[in-house]
Amino acid sequence: MSGHSKWATTKHKKAAIDAKRGKLFAKLIKNIEVAARTGGGDPAGNPTLYDAIQKAKKSSVPNDNIDRAVKRGSGAEAGGSDWETITYEGYAPGGVAILIECLTDNRNRAAAEVRTALTRNGGTLADPGSVSYLFNRKGVVIVPKEAAPDEDGLLEVVLEAGAEEIGDNGETWEVVSEASDVVAVRTALQDAGVEYDSAEASWVPSLQVPLDLEGARRMIRVIDALEDSDDVQNVFANGDIPDEVLAQLDDED
Repeated sequence: MSGHSKWATTKHKKAAIDAKRGKLFAKLIKNIEVAARTGGGDPAGNPTLYDAIQKAKKSSVPNDNIDRAVKRGSGAEAGGSDWETITYEGYAPGGVAILIECLTDNRNRAAAEVRTALTRNGGTLADPGSVSYLFNRKGVVIVPKEAAPDEDGLLEVVLEAGAEEIGDNGETWEVVSEASDVVAVRTALQDAGVEYDSAEASWVPSLQVPLDLEGARRMIRVIDALEDSDDVQNVFANGDIPDEVLAQLDDED
């Protein structure tokens, strides 16, 4: 889930990611393969591939797996799949808007799995355009606070590179820019010796829906069900979980 709110960095979410590490690895590898196919197999000349590789490495994907994915995507090695990118729109219970990005080699299977995950958990599939207008395409770089404890200092590093704002996600900073500036922001951090967790173009909600405890539970159930599909790469939602509700969720774990 990429929702740009504090709950995405909490312990229960990390535990869910660990439990799905096999699925996470497969999705990261797929990203690398597509990036290499689209922009070539040289990370130095393909920023999307560079960032996909860095994200995989930070998630402990073995280097051999990464290298083979680059070769498959660039055509240097046989076996690459013909991945297709599809975005679905939907709602979680309570009117939370959801964008679902898929990378699939079977459009019918992906559509069926997305629809099933939504409807079985109280959500609905929406018509194209009915949800996407609530999100803007932005560059998002996640920086751990251990690497940049001072927000003002971090702002000085990234401002000239195109950063628009810095959000506080609890254990991390979220540096938001135009999608076209994400490479410049990431490069500015590297030049300053500041570690970052991820750098990518993402869908950021322009309007968020505050959720109570039950609403938060229901949104998370929908997102978990969607992310359980091998075809689903990213899920973006505009539900916002307040700090006090977040604390209640943590107490339940």
